[in-house]
Amino acid sequence: MKSKQKQKSYGLSTRAIHVGTSPDPQTGALVPPIYQTSTFVFPTAEEGANRFAGEEGYIYSRLGNPTVKALEQKVANLESAEAGLAFGSGMAAVSAVLLGLLRSGDHVICSRGLYGCTFGLLRDLKERFHIDFTLCDMTQQDDLQKAIQANTKVIYIETPINPTLEVIDLEMVASVAKTNQITTVVDNTFMTPFLQRPLEFGCDLVLHSATKYIGGHGDVVAGIIAGKQEIIDHIRMTTQKDIGGILSPWDAFLLIRGLKTLGLRMERHTQNAFQVARFLEKHPQIESVYYPGLSSSMYYPFVQKQMDGAGGIISFEVKGDTQSGIHFMNQLKLCKIAVSLGDVDTLIQHPSTMTHAIVPEEERLKMGITPGLIRLSVGIEDVEDVIADLEQALSAIE
Repeated sequence: MKSKQKQKSYGLSTRAIHVGTSPDPQTGALVPPIYQTSTFVFPTAEEGANRFAGEEGYIYSRLGNPTVKALEQKVANLESAEAGLAFGSGMAAVSAVLLGLLRSGDHVICSRGLYGCTFGLLRDLKERFHIDFTLCDMTQQDDLQKAIQANTKVIYIETPINPTLEVIDLEMVASVAKTNQITTVVDNTFMTPFLQRPLEFGCDLVLHSATKYIGGHGDVVAGIIAGKQEIIDHIRMTTQKDIGGILSPWDAFLLIRGLKTLGLRMERHTQNAFQVARFLEKHPQIESVYYPGLSSSMYYPFVQKQMDGAGGIISFEVKGDTQSGIHFMNQLKLCKIAVSLGDVDTLIQHPSTMTHAIVPEEERLKMGITPGLIRLSVGIEDVEDVIADLEQALSAIE
């Protein structure tokens, strides 16, 4: 207990480096080995039976692996959670959570803006398994309360919302959910635990596409959830075990390495994004800029209330028609046209024809995803170079 309390007293970056890992006791190797194995040997048949009966110990890597466990412990600690659970992709994590917490006839309330594939999953669950969902403007407490039904079991939110950057009051949502005995799930991918920790505001479960900032280098696909031990154990022994969307030990190693520099990277992403947002806000060719870190943003008070920075994602609209925005993107030289986000590289994409193309146009417009909206994931390059690239591309469409 003392050791755990001591770890909690350390700063986030210290914990990201040290929690869950220690030098190898046999060789003294500073970096622990990667346990790239499918199965584990039992010293006796009786020990094997004991592990299958629930005693602690490794059996098979789909059921648990030391390298993956180290990652889970790190993220759980950073998120102020009791336990964590890693998956082979962000959508594997989302699927496991929703399938683990919902059953036929249940209802889930979702933030009005959602990642396109999450929307697609919810639509499939509704059509195939009669799990209904409602998209709700959760920036308004009255709208959230009106959306609650007798069979509502989960409130699922992204904040900031992808890609419109609306910010939801976590404390408000958690309070409404608890009053109605509803489980709150928060996609914290945009923020990471370095900038926002939803469980500290009363939410029940947090998830990440670890492909993004946690990995940070565009070379791994992964997902992870963190929350109360009871919820994590339930998802582990149902949807993860039986569907099998596990994370490989090698990918867990890459994420452990990524976590060690996450604090530094998030600081740089945030600093760069703020400067880029200010540049865009003043540029005559830009119609609108959506970045909660700007004092002009209606969501700026929530950044101060529940976040330690506004992150590295900006959305904006170029003046003119949709083709003006497409032409602008095609003029970029340093910034890369690609989906995903959170990489050290600056990435730009067009949500209505890319990440959210799966969402019907009517729903996209309700979400605030207009044909002219562009999402920019600001990397950690020298920000002057990023701004110069944006400026020359904007000049080309004047």
